[in-house]
Amino acid sequence: MWSNLPLFPPQASTFAARVDGLYAFLVAVSVIFGGLIACLLVYFAVKYRRRTELEQPALIHGDIRLELLWTFIPLGLTMMMFAWGASLYVTMSSPPEAALEIHVVGKQWMWKFQHPEGPREINELHVPAGQPVQLIMTSEDVIHSVYVPAFRIKMDTVPGRYTTTWFEATQTGTFHLFCTEYCGTSHAGMIGRVVVMPPAEYERWLSGGVTGETPVQAGERLFNQLGCHTCHRAASGGQGPTLVGVFGQSVRLQSGEEALVDEAYLRESILYPNARVVAGYPPIMPTFQGQVSEESLLHILAYIRSLGTQQ
Repeated sequence: MWSNLPLFPPQASTFAARVDGLYAFLVAVSVIFGGLIACLLVYFAVKYRRRTELEQPALIHGDIRLELLWTFIPLGLTMMMFAWGASLYVTMSSPPEAALEIHVVGKQWMWKFQHPEGPREINELHVPAGQPVQLIMTSEDVIHSVYVPAFRIKMDTVPGRYTTTWFEATQTGTFHLFCTEYCGTSHAGMIGRVVVMPPAEYERWLSGGVTGETPVQAGERLFNQLGCHTCHRAASGGQGPTLVGVFGQSVRLQSGEEALVDEAYLRESILYPNARVVAGYPPIMPTFQGQVSEESLLHILAYIRSLGTQQ
């Protein structure tokens, strides 16, 4: 009945029902207390109105029981909202380790997706049902935002950094994809769709498409083309630190601080190599700013991650 109304999209992900439950609870509390306060306001305005110019209101003494009642009831409700919302936030921001990773690049005015097996899509994303999918996202120009109402996910894509979100689709079918950050004159046309398929059908779709290079293969090719392998050798002894198994580890910097080697650190090291130099190595790496696109950066990061990770 409600599926055709824009305010009630289908619940097509594992945490869609939890999001709707929290939303319904917040709306119910707001309506109940808003109505109660409005009714009491009218009641007290009529009951305690000044009837004559000479009337003097009676002195009313406070009641500690009432004070405690309207203090602890709202406190309990707000703490319930906090705990419920925090639990849901942790779930939605913690993708499972076995999630299928898909790279997403927002660009005026389109969405570009690449699967780990190699297929690329524009404004359309095919995913399997019943499997967690993690989106690793960035933007080439301005702030965009990935929003799939049926999955109850929304996450900004920000130029110069990486953001992530994840979902696990529970229904097959086609679902709307929108950009919900105003990004220019054709913002309204930056739409797409997510096609959820049964796992077997998704595998057939992958094998039937033109795969080309996988992100890891493309990253390895760029790594060699840019000459990165001459300094960052697999074995120690190069002019730069080895990248084998470095992802997920902490490295000591020349400043004495430690930095976690993640996507953001590697991106900064490629574009701004002198920002945080690893201790024991000279700051001789050139910048590749303007030489590699955001898609190429994602490919290089995928290759470095493939060299080994440490959780």
